[in-house]
Amino acid sequence: MTDTVIGSATKEVVIGFDRPFVIIGERINPTGRKLLAAEMKEGDFSRVEADALAQVAAGAHLLDVNAGIPLADEPAILATTVKLVQSLVDVPLSIDSSIVGALEAGLTVYQGKALVNSVTGEDEQMERVLPLVAKHGAAVVAITNDETGISEDPDVRFEVARKIVNRAADHGIPKSDVVVDPLVMPIGAMGSAGRQVMALVRRLREELEVNTTCGASNVSFGLPNRHGINGAFLVMAIASGMTSAITNPLESETMDAIMAADVLAGNDLNCARWIAKHRQPAAGGAEGRRRNGRRRGAAPTT
Repeated sequence: MTDTVIGSATKEVVIGFDRPFVIIGERINPTGRKLLAAEMKEGDFSRVEADALAQVAAGAHLLDVNAGIPLADEPAILATTVKLVQSLVDVPLSIDSSIVGALEAGLTVYQGKALVNSVTGEDEQMERVLPLVAKHGAAVVAITNDETGISEDPDVRFEVARKIVNRAADHGIPKSDVVVDPLVMPIGAMGSAGRQVMALVRRLREELEVNTTCGASNVSFGLPNRHGINGAFLVMAIASGMTSAITNPLESETMDAIMAADVLAGNDLNCARWIAKHRQPAAGGAEGRRRNGRRRGAAPTT
């Protein structure tokens, strides 16, 4: 059993084996969102506020926060965004940047134990990011590529994951605080991508005993009806042992698929979350319930 605990100032979320799947909301990210990027660069965070509140209301357990805007002061914008989002919602955050200075700025203002997104298997990057993760007592997403790029061989990606876990341990970071991203490739471009990820997730769970995550929407890139592909992928990934994913909680089809997978995996105790979301109230209150009971052949009262 491996539990990764992520926390805000007031709330903890646990990513772990045989626990409900953890949804990391992806929408506070200006990549591919020109309007959001322009607004954040100009200091307008109204869309960030709306996205934060909507994602939590839709069921996100964590929120990923990214401020990767070309020709902008990313460290300052990321720090501002982290403080703003933490003032609005109580869920923990994933602080997302490829720039070490931006990660440091976000971690400095963060209240709680953050998830750092991310570190790769490149030696130089590990030696810059991992000491920062250790200094702030954070957890970290480990991306399974290195100086050679992203290998199409899942065995190579597994060894990159092992390398990062071992290097993290050298910096005092336990494997419970390393969440591995096996790298999901677009299924439209690589027909074996789905099978590869499922096999790799099982190895990461059974051999390295680490939690896993991914950018789930990558799998459907370039295909129609992406929601359908994303939902099916996540069900299969959960069955293979994946414990979290960065995805869009506003996609109801995907969220239902995740919740159903938790039910079928036995991670939704007594199906309570599923029932709470989907049970329909009886029409007409108590009188409606009495009528419904008689239609079902309920025993008459005396």
